[in-house]
Amino acid sequence: MTLKLMKRLMKGKMSNSPFKASIITLFPELFPGPLGTSVIGRGLKENLWALEAINLRDFALDKHRSVDDTPAGGGAGLVLKPDVLARAIDFTSPKNDTRPRYLLSPRGKPLTQNLAHELSKRSGVVLICGRFEGIDQRVIKSRNLIEISIGDYVLAGGEVAAMVMLEAITRLIPGVLGSSESSKEESFENGLLEYDQYTRPVDFEGQKIPEILTSGDHKKIKQWRFEQSKKFTKSRRPDLLKK
Repeated sequence: MTLKLMKRLMKGKMSNSPFKASIITLFPELFPGPLGTSVIGRGLKENLWALEAINLRDFALDKHRSVDDTPAGGGAGLVLKPDVLARAIDFTSPKNDTRPRYLLSPRGKPLTQNLAHELSKRSGVVLICGRFEGIDQRVIKSRNLIEISIGDYVLAGGEVAAMVMLEAITRLIPGVLGSSESSKEESFENGLLEYDQYTRPVDFEGQKIPEILTSGDHKKIKQWRFEQSKKFTKSRRPDLLKK
């Protein structure tokens, strides 16, 4: 066991926040990154949620702190070693930890707004950031990791994806946005894309705010916004309407 790991064990776990996020990564210095700014960062400072970034190398036992090896069967790249990653997961998320464990992976199920809502009501999440060619499948199986994707593309590692996932979740924690009304009519909240938004000045380079929005008739405004959402969803994301 390394000196850093011993110090962590002596120091204890995170503060008593309602939502606790633990991230296992080779690059803990990347966090909190964008999560430490704006309303999400304010929520972090106000202890509405908590974040810890755990260095995977702290759990490597050899003198070189090796975390990867060549893939079985040959091929390019490297694979994260199962023994090192398992030690990191077991330390971060012991048996009495009820938080789900997610592996950020392009082959995972898509992250959705519904899932973000569901996870925002949990006690937190454990996120594992892959690197190189991936991680040993035996760890995914033995540690019950849920693979999740933020889109149909490949990144160099899971860190940016973890930030995306955490922002989607933590902004829904009560108090983080300040008002629960802020997110009610956003894209995906009601199965539709959001309508166009406008603000002053009324006339911008010859383009005027639609008259309905300055009419004061809130019933008509609500209907207009709904029709706009349907139109945009039909043209840009018809798959959402099918759902």
